[in-house]
Amino acid sequence: MANFTAETKQIKNVCLLGHGGNGKTSLVEAMLFLSKETERLGKTADGNTVSDYDAEEIKRKFSISTSVAPIFWKNKKINLVDTPGTLDFSGEVLEGLRVCGTALIVMDAKSGVDVGSELAWDKATEMGVPKAFFVNKMDDDNANFGNTIEQMRETFGQAICPVAIPIIVDRKPLGYADLITMKGYEYVKDGSLKEMPIPEASMAKILSFRDMLMEALALTGDDLMEKFFAGEEFTQDEMHEAMNKGIIDGTIAPVMVGSASTLMGITPLMDIIADSFPNPLDRKGEKDENGEEHKPDPNAPTSVFVFKTIADPFVGKMSFFKVMNGTLKKDMTLTNLESGVQEKFAHIYVVRGKKQIEVDELKCGDIGMTAKLTATNTNDTLGGDHKFDKVIFPTPYMKMAVVPKAKGDEDKISTAIARILEEDPTMRYENNAETKQMTISGLGDTHLDVIVSKLKNKYGASVELTEARVPYRETIKKSVQVEGKHKKQSGGSGQYGHVKITFSPGEAEGLTFTQSVVGGSVPKGYYPAVEKGLLEAMQKGVLAGFPVVNLAADLFDGSYHPVDSNEISFKLAAKLAYKEGLPKAGPVILEPVGSLKVRVPDNLVGDVIGDLNKRRGRVLGMNPDEHGHKYTVVEAEVPVAEMANYTISLRAISQGRGSFEFEFARYEEAPANVAQKIIEEAKKLQAEEE
Repeated sequence: MANFTAETKQIKNVCLLGHGGNGKTSLVEAMLFLSKETERLGKTADGNTVSDYDAEEIKRKFSISTSVAPIFWKNKKINLVDTPGTLDFSGEVLEGLRVCGTALIVMDAKSGVDVGSELAWDKATEMGVPKAFFVNKMDDDNANFGNTIEQMRETFGQAICPVAIPIIVDRKPLGYADLITMKGYEYVKDGSLKEMPIPEASMAKILSFRDMLMEALALTGDDLMEKFFAGEEFTQDEMHEAMNKGIIDGTIAPVMVGSASTLMGITPLMDIIADSFPNPLDRKGEKDENGEEHKPDPNAPTSVFVFKTIADPFVGKMSFFKVMNGTLKKDMTLTNLESGVQEKFAHIYVVRGKKQIEVDELKCGDIGMTAKLTATNTNDTLGGDHKFDKVIFPTPYMKMAVVPKAKGDEDKISTAIARILEEDPTMRYENNAETKQMTISGLGDTHLDVIVSKLKNKYGASVELTEARVPYRETIKKSVQVEGKHKKQSGGSGQYGHVKITFSPGEAEGLTFTQSVVGGSVPKGYYPAVEKGLLEAMQKGVLAGFPVVNLAADLFDGSYHPVDSNEISFKLAAKLAYKEGLPKAGPVILEPVGSLKVRVPDNLVGDVIGDLNKRRGRVLGMNPDEHGHKYTVVEAEVPVAEMANYTISLRAISQGRGSFEFEFARYEEAPANVAQKIIEEAKKLQAEEE
């Protein structure tokens, strides 16, 4: 199949998920090698794998970006989509899952069910993607397949269904038993299969696992159920068909076993993917933005969904897509349903890691890439008559300020950040005029570290990260009456403005300006100047220079000079009254407070509440999570200043199982001790700036 394309029925899109370090990238390497797509077995530690090709991935020795690697096996095209196992890059996982027909969760035979496996299972379930498992690292001395299967059934339920069982003699895995054919195979160094008899000592265990498999297969149809109860054997075709049906409807999550680094069990894994994993036509349908399902149709007008973007400084924008309907042909023009722009697919590629192989067409269900689409972003649909359901990316809450290492680099930095934003929907950028900071937000400290590294190495913009300032406010609590007089005589016409104002706490957020002047002591024409003077003065409070809110000012008296009075004089008089009055009116610091929802396993609720108390949080209530299974949602209100490192803390408390949502709610008076610290820090900052 040198042309790298395949018919829809021959395509299998498989997303590899799981905890970091469990061997997803090594598994892709093993499959590429055994399917003769590569000539050598790359290693993550050596930085020479196909799917971890980015400079950052090679340096850090783990996956950061989702990558695609197609292989051909048993006349099927298998698009392997390798995703990162680190929580900071969970947006990449969602991109991969969005276009795949099966989630292959890679586990470690010695650590069993870990957080990564649980999160992968939950995410795939939520997105309606069928699931399968590969228990890796069986060659490790501490590997325990029996324990791992028990844990899996406990955590994920009856769907867990072993298909290949290791044959262990003297604590060493010699080979595996295929539960479908009931044949034993010896592990051969080159990954090929050599039949071996199943040792008598292993037979009882293997038969008990086979019963588990047969029962699961029988549940997929009445005919098989009858055969099962009659004690009749299923044919191999019936088993593959039942396996396919069970995987699609979620009643079976097959478990394969082996070791990617030694090629153990990789051939049978590829066999089951080719024989039993769903092709694009097996699925119920793809949801559009209204939740309606559409069956993929190879004969319908062409439509593609862009699931990932890479901004390459040399190539430009690379858009990774899945053909949802019809056939995409080179030089085709499709309308982007988001932007309305017509985009020409001048070249289409099949991508294997960083290698781009140009093709003339890709059929419905296949995955490809094109470069230089002008007005197309991740989540866009091109062609067809409906937009496909978008990936909902996690919100980044870890915010840091970006400080250029070299003066005058601001423009270079914002251009580079704009490029990175094109490819990373889990990043946010803000140039905050109030706090005078450029800030970036990410999903964790590693995520931000990678962004800083990319800015330097890809775009030559060196930056440091510092704490993001909190936008505080000031207000008053008492009423005062003050006057402000501006008088200036310097040859020729002078300046004269005189106001008497009552300052008091206001109802509205900004300035509530009223006039109760009697007898024209201040002419009406000067009222706007007084108001303008106060609005300008409110930009800086008297305690720490933060903007003032909820201020009511009533102009009740004053005086004017028929020749020397003018607008500027009354504006300055208002500012003098403000400076005089606010310190006497009980000024206070207001801090932003947000509403927080934390979703954690039930047994960790106490730890979360203890941590929130340390952050001056108020717990408002607890509710069982609507998705069920042993999770609780804690609702609280917490000052924004206490949330800077919450992403990292919650991960530590919950071993990565917890998640949260946080949004600004309102401003509240800061406690005296906190206010004092805020004032001191603000004054120190002002002194540095001066």
